[in-house]
Amino acid sequence: MPTPQRLQLISRVEQARGARLLVYVTGDRRGFETKIATDAFPFILEHLQAFSRTSVNKIGLFLYTTGGLTNAAPGLVSLLREFTSSLSVLIPFKAHSAGTLIALGADSIVMSPSGQLTPVDPSVHSPYNPTVQSPVPGAPPQTLPISVEDVVGFLHLAKTEGGLKSEPALASVFQELASKVHPLALGNVYRAREQIRLIARQLLRLHMKGEPNEERIERIVSALTEQLYSHDYIIGRKEAAETLGLPVEKPNPDWDNDIQALYKEYENLLQLTTPYNQDVILGEQQTATAAFVRAIIESSTQTHAFVTEKEIRRVQVTQPGVPAPIVGFQERVLREGWVPNATV
Repeated sequence: MPTPQRLQLISRVEQARGARLLVYVTGDRRGFETKIATDAFPFILEHLQAFSRTSVNKIGLFLYTTGGLTNAAPGLVSLLREFTSSLSVLIPFKAHSAGTLIALGADSIVMSPSGQLTPVDPSVHSPYNPTVQSPVPGAPPQTLPISVEDVVGFLHLAKTEGGLKSEPALASVFQELASKVHPLALGNVYRAREQIRLIARQLLRLHMKGEPNEERIERIVSALTEQLYSHDYIIGRKEAAETLGLPVEKPNPDWDNDIQALYKEYENLLQLTTPYNQDVILGEQQTATAAFVRAIIESSTQTHAFVTEKEIRRVQVTQPGVPAPIVGFQERVLREGWVPNATV
């Protein structure tokens, strides 16, 4: 169950919206990051099934995330829409990458002044990606991700800035690219680019129906997949509404105060702004056990938390050529995973 403070805020946000509220927060605290993924779906389903036993058929998803699995986004929207014909996504702060995809599938995107979306162009990983030598001696090479739009940007650079127009010249550029990046990796890039555009279109068509909206949909898809150039580009509320043409809704001040207060509860619970410091956790102790809440799924009836429990030990480490030992830390994961009916 939520704490009394969170329960009160969830209830107030629900009353202002006239909808049941489902909270899905994936943390981005350094060293404890979590992502949107399908492992959360069975727990989300439990909340939705509880909603279906009430008379309210509108659902609001309170979302904070820096991204996750591309295919999890349409899967989550599909799951939510099994239980409602009116879906809104509430964004107090970050809804990046896969979070933006989820927002595209909502009838209404409720954004606080600090709400953020981003482009949705993915990076691809495959065994054929380029590799670099690991900085750890003896470790295998590290595989580098390939940004889909980096590949497209290189080809555009050759055509626009390099002035290459003829087919032989462009073929030569492509051959040079294929000599540096495995052709199967490039094929994976092409498939990922086509897939992300298809997913974005399908999500928008859930609520932008009919032929008159097709031009608007294509404009939004192009902006989010290629025209904003950087995956790190931040799309604020005004740009999302006025430039992209997304169905953005501004909460009134009282409602937004409750949305922000609820976000602060989760920010504190997941310690999103607190640097990880073993010395602080140990204090005067040499060994301690600590639990870290890394993601949360919550509604007014129940709480699921993704928790990592660690044993942390302060040790003395002797290094060659150093006359005195230095302080180091050993860590051991004792437990990790989703905890149902969590009290956090």
